Order: sequence, then structure tokens, then C-alpha cells
Amino acid sequence: MRSLPALLFVLLLTSSFAAAQRPNFLLIIADDLCWRDLGYEGNAEVKTPNLDKLRTESMHLRGMFNPATTCSPTRHALYTGLYPIRSGAYPNHTRVYDGTKSLFTHLKDAGYRVALQNKEHVGPKPSFPYEHIEGADDLTVTKSFVTRDASQPWFMVFASNDPHGPWTRGPKYDPTKLTIPPYLHDNKITRDLLAAYYGEITKLDEQVGALMKLLNDTQQAENTLVMFVSEQGSSFPYGGKWSVYDNGIHASALVRWPGKVKPGSSSKALMQYVDVPPTFLDAAGIDPTRIDVSCPDANGATGFDGISFLPVLRGEIDRLRDYVFAQHTTLGTNGALEAYPMRMVRDARYKLIRNLAPENTYTIGGIHQGQPIESWKADAENNYKLADRVKWLFKRPGEELYDLQSDPEEMKNLAEDPEFETIKARLQTQLDAWVAQQKDHGMETENLASTRQGKSDDEPRKAKKKGKKKAAK
Repeated sequence: MRSLPALLFVLLLTSSFAAAQRPNFLLIIADDLCWRDLGYEGNAEVKTPNLDKLRTESMHLRGMFNPATTCSPTRHALYTGLYPIRSGAYPNHTRVYDGTKSLFTHLKDAGYRVALQNKEHVGPKPSFPYEHIEGADDLTVTKSFVTRDASQPWFMVFASNDPHGPWTRGPKYDPTKLTIPPYLHDNKITRDLLAAYYGEITKLDEQVGALMKLLNDTQQAENTLVMFVSEQGSSFPYGGKWSVYDNGIHASALVRWPGKVKPGSSSKALMQYVDVPPTFLDAAGIDPTRIDVSCPDANGATGFDGISFLPVLRGEIDRLRDYVFAQHTTLGTNGALEAYPMRMVRDARYKLIRNLAPENTYTIGGIHQGQPIESWKADAENNYKLADRVKWLFKRPGEELYDLQSDPEEMKNLAEDPEFETIKARLQTQLDAWVAQQKDHGMETENLASTRQGKSDDEPRKAKKKGKKKAAK
């Protein structure tokens, strides 16, 4: 019979072996990047060599969507596995309900060390128990974190500040040589801004390259699941941010996991940011269906809204969801003057949008004031098509329906077309079920947005302008 010390040694050895087999997780998040604006997504003019290389080593998740259109609710959903209204984190500059748990909580409880570098934009702190690392370009502290204890697996979020405006970093692009995307108006101001924005995308790409080199240099690449996501669209008018059009809610996503995920593969399976936490837990050997997130839905369930897509990564299936959902809360966004909430449901082909206050004027600081919109307004005086596009930024009907197969730019609203009545009714049923499950009461929920801002339930956010170079808009 073995002695107690010998048994303890065996248990410790077994535990260390099990820990060594669990993957590390590196989640890289861009900041205000439209999914279309990457080399591997088909933009031949923006230079992203490191991300293009990562794509050849990864599975390209072509059906990834985010459930919100501003930074803070998007990140809360990505870390908690909960849609924004259910978690309480639905306006910008927001927080989840006290007691809600995040991926940081679950992996830390499972023995991982956890960290977030750069942009935070989540709260309250007890729900996100990570070690915060400052600095976007200096990976010295990053290296210290990932090499601290070889026997302990780690989870780190690298939350870049690029390409969030103002666009002042990265190489210079020649504005006169750029091809202007069809959803933007082509004039000098748009070209100058697009060139600066592309420069910051290349700066982001440099950070990705440095992170991949760090994993190689520390000999951790083989046991690290790397995921890259593009966040929720750029801050150009129709660039995606602050809207539930695909420029905003469709995310570019890559997953590299040597020996587990086939390099150069792709999947069109519909999935959302809320599916990331259960997938990471599943990859770590933790059953996500047994997790209590301490935030009940309308039915009293306390599990994730998300679903593990690990079988997709393994190439076992290529279908996860039939529908994806998103919402936008205007109140609480810098410069917002009136409520203009949006709700969206999308399948593989069709999208239904509800604008809950179409009688109001949609006006926020980001796309309705300053440049390039002021130059667009001036040009629209002699361009009726542009005038219609500018008007659409401020006023939209109560319902929008799009066939994304024939109209990927979402230019032709089919909501009043009787030919699509059956499709619209099917999507309406799905959207109704989702808002009910989320405890979403429409305008009542929208008007409570200010109560969901601030660092804690005892300290609502006071509206004030951020002074940082990379302000959290």
C-alpha cells in the first residue's frame, strides 16, 4: 500500500499533466474594424500580411456575428456568453448585473491565470477578475504573463485600440489610389479619412504579428488556441458601427489551434460572440452546459445564451444556428439626442430589422456630426441619390427586410413587398421569441439605458467626455 506522501505526489503529478494538456487561449480583438477591410476578406488595398498568414493557419469562421453595435455591449457579450439585454449590458459604457460571471471567472475557477491587455470597457470588476496589462505595442509584460508558470494554463485577451479613431497611427496610404467602398460617398474628405483608417488597420496587423512571434519565441504556439475577431464595424457612415447592417454585425473571425483545427479551412455556420465562452470552456474540458452564469433569462434559466462551436472547429459539423440576433441602444452613446433602438434577426439569407422609434430622428455624435457627414451633406445638395442616403442615416422606417443574397449592401428594403410576407412573418416569430427570452420590453428597456451605465449598481455613469486619444465611443 502506498504511503500518503506517495499518493499526494501521484495526484500532483496527474494534476500537472492534466493542466499541461489544457490549451492556452489568446483572444485578439480589433477596435472599430469593419470585417470587409482586411486582406484575407478580399480588400486588396489594405495591407494585413500577418492576419493574412494567420488565416492560412486557421479556420475562417465566415458566419460569425456580434449581437451589438458598440464596443461595450459587444465585449460584455463576448466575455459572458450572454446577449446584452439579458446581462444588463446593452447601452454603451455599460455593465452587467451584479453577480454575473464571465469567461474570466470560469477559467480562473478552473485553475487558469487570466489577463486582459489594453482596452477594458467592461464591468463591474468582480464579474471580470482579470489581471490588467497596460500597453499596446510593448509585449514585455505580455511575455512575463504567458511564461510565468509553465504548469498553469492561461487565458489572455489582447484588446487592441486600433483602428478606433482618431486615426493617427500606422503607415501612410495614398488617398488618391484607394478604391472607395460602394457604401461610402467618394470625395476628398472620405478618401483622406479612409487612408488614415487603413493605416491603423495595418498597425493592428503589426500587433498580431508581434503576438504570433511571441508565442513562437516562448514555444507556446502549439498549445495555444488563438482567436481573432474584428469587433463591430468602423465609424464611417454605413461603416457598421451604430447600425445592425452587416457592416456592423458581421464579424471577421479566425481560429488557429495546431493539431485540432485544420489550417486554411473555413465554415459558413452561423454563430455569435456569445458562443465563444462555451466554446473555450469546451476546449478546456469543461462542460459549458453545466455552467451557472448567475443571470437568469425570462424563463429562469441561468445557463449561457451561447452554444459551443467546438464541433465546427473540429470539422465534425458545419451548422450551428439557424438564426442570429442583434440590438442597438442609442441612449448613452456620445451625442445621442433621441431614443432610436434597433432589433435584428438574420438567417443565412434574409434579415429583418425593427426600428422601435421611427418617428424620432436618429442623431448621435459618431456618424451624424463632424466629418465625413458634413461634406456628404454639402455634396448632396447637387446629388439626389446621395441626398437619399444621407437622409436614411437620420430616418428609417419601422421595419426593414433584406435579401442578403441578391442585395449584400442592404440597399433595397423589401418590408412592404407582399412577395416576402411569409419570410417576414417567419423572422418576426423568431425575433419575438428572442426579445421575450431576453426580457426585452422595447422602449421601456431603451429608456432605462442610463441605469445600466457606470461601474456598479451604486454608481451610475455620469456623462462626461473621455480625454484619451482612443476614446471609448
